[in-house]
Amino acid sequence: MTFLRLRALWLTGVLAMAGCAGHPPVALYQLDAGSPRLPKASTGMSVVLGPVAVADYLQHDTLLQRQPDGSLRAATDGRWAGSLSADIDQLLVRQLAWRLDSSRVALAPAPSVTAPDVQVQLSITRLDSGDTQPAVLDAQWRVLDRRGVVRDSRIVHLEQKHEGNTPAQVQAQGILLQRLAEQLTVAVRPLANQPPLADEKKVLKAVPKEASDKPKMPLAAPIRTEMEIFRF
Repeated sequence: MTFLRLRALWLTGVLAMAGCAGHPPVALYQLDAGSPRLPKASTGMSVVLGPVAVADYLQHDTLLQRQPDGSLRAATDGRWAGSLSADIDQLLVRQLAWRLDSSRVALAPAPSVTAPDVQVQLSITRLDSGDTQPAVLDAQWRVLDRRGVVRDSRIVHLEQKHEGNTPAQVQAQGILLQRLAEQLTVAVRPLANQPPLADEKKVLKAVPKEASDKPKMPLAAPIRTEMEIFRF
C-alpha cells in the first residue's frame, strides 16, 4: 500500500510539472509613465483632476487587442497588473504635477481642496492597440476655472505607432497618455494668474456711487374726495 501511495504521489507531481511547462506564466503590464520629475516647488497651482470617466471595456484587467476588422480580442500573452483605470489616473496626476511644477495636483474627489484654481473633467472613450494596429486614444476634456466656468474644452484623437509586440503596444499607450497630459498642461497653465475669489466678491458687492445719487421717485399718496384720486 505504501508503494502504491508513493507512486501515485510521484505521478501527480510529474503531471503538475508538465502542466506548468505547457502554460507559462502570463506577463503583467503597467502603463509607461515616462520619467516625470517631482515638482521643485512645495506649492503651485491647485488642480483637481476628475471626475475621470473611462470606457466600460477598459474597466477590466484583460489586455485587449484591436483586430484589423475593428473587433477586440483578449491577449493570450499578458494582462494588466491591476486596475487600468487607476493606472491612468496616477499617470496623469504625476505628469501634470511635473509639467506644472505643482505639489497641489489631486484626484477628485479631493475634500481638502475647497476651491481649486482649476478642475479638469476628462472622459476617455478609447485606449487600445493591436499587432498591426497603432495605439489609439480618444478623449474629451473640459477645463473649469476657480468659479466653475468652462474656460476650455476639446475632443482629441491621438495615434502612436509601435513595433507590434505586446510590450511595445503598452509603451505606445503610455506615450499617448503623456501626450494628453501635455495638452492639458497647455490648457491649464494660463489660469495660474486668476484673481482671488475674495476680491471678485468685493467687486460684486460694491454699489456704484452713481446709483446712490439718483433722485428717488415719490410714492403715490391717496387723498379722499368724492372719488379716489392719487397725487404724485
